[in-house]
Amino acid sequence: MRVVFAGTPEVAIPALDAIAESRHELVGVVTRPDAPSGRGRRLAPSPVALRAEELGLPVLKPSHPREPEFHEALRELAPDCCPVVAYGALIPRSALDIPPHGWVNLHFSVLPAWRGAAPVQHAIWAGDEVTGATTFRIVEALDAGPMFGVMTERVRPTDTAGDLLARLAEGGSGLLVATLDGIEDGSLEARQQPVDGVSLAPKITVEDARVDWAEPAVGVDRRIRACTPGPGAWTTLGGERVKLGPVQPVPGTPGDPKSDLSPGAIRVGKNEVLVGTATTPVRLGELKAFGKKQMAAADWARGVRLPEAASFE
Repeated sequence: MRVVFAGTPEVAIPALDAIAESRHELVGVVTRPDAPSGRGRRLAPSPVALRAEELGLPVLKPSHPREPEFHEALRELAPDCCPVVAYGALIPRSALDIPPHGWVNLHFSVLPAWRGAAPVQHAIWAGDEVTGATTFRIVEALDAGPMFGVMTERVRPTDTAGDLLARLAEGGSGLLVATLDGIEDGSLEARQQPVDGVSLAPKITVEDARVDWAEPAVGVDRRIRACTPGPGAWTTLGGERVKLGPVQPVPGTPGDPKSDLSPGAIRVGKNEVLVGTATTPVRLGELKAFGKKQMAAADWARGVRLPEAASFE
């Protein structure tokens, strides 16, 4: 089939590469417009745009996919199908109807669970033991179209959102190519999503990423891993923001005098920094204080010389 790929961030590149190496004819790429990047906030092309240029493919960057000029350019490319991975904009009906086989999305959850922008983050935050990826035909309702295929992936106890998303991006690229193969040869038929089990995964905001030390240790751990690498978990100390990397819940029993700390209270040991939660403490990994580089928590604690009653807010 002739295909036009739609995607924007780094996580979409494994699928783009897999399609480029497949039997399908990749004739173009759709991505979001250049956006401010880096300290200078200069406009820069998306990771998918850069990779498409390396592959010698024409790149379309509509401000919005409802633009008539975009529709005309897409019709000129004459795709049979448009595979999509993390494009970042809703596709209107006027564009959905252009390719005969529609737009086929690779979504990083086992639908109908976690429809929305941040399925991997929400799966980790909720403590899911298994997640996966689904290919489905895009319709106007959010992530509600009929499904073609599913893969599953175990969520590891130490997975960050970045870790899990990287594995799903690699595994999902094969699923997407297999879906295109099945559509082309007629061996795949889309089936409607189950009506039960729908859950939503809205974008994680910076405020969502603020650690609540009054949660149990397991909740603190999941929130931080779900927000790593983006938007980045954080807390405050003396009114200054501190960014936190993944932590390690400390085994113990609530009330044990050796490990019992009030929520947010900091205890500095010889080679570790513990912080209290609603249950047992967590051991900090790396952190980044305002104006400082990222470093191990024990090194940070030695440098700032915390008072005995220090506590994260």
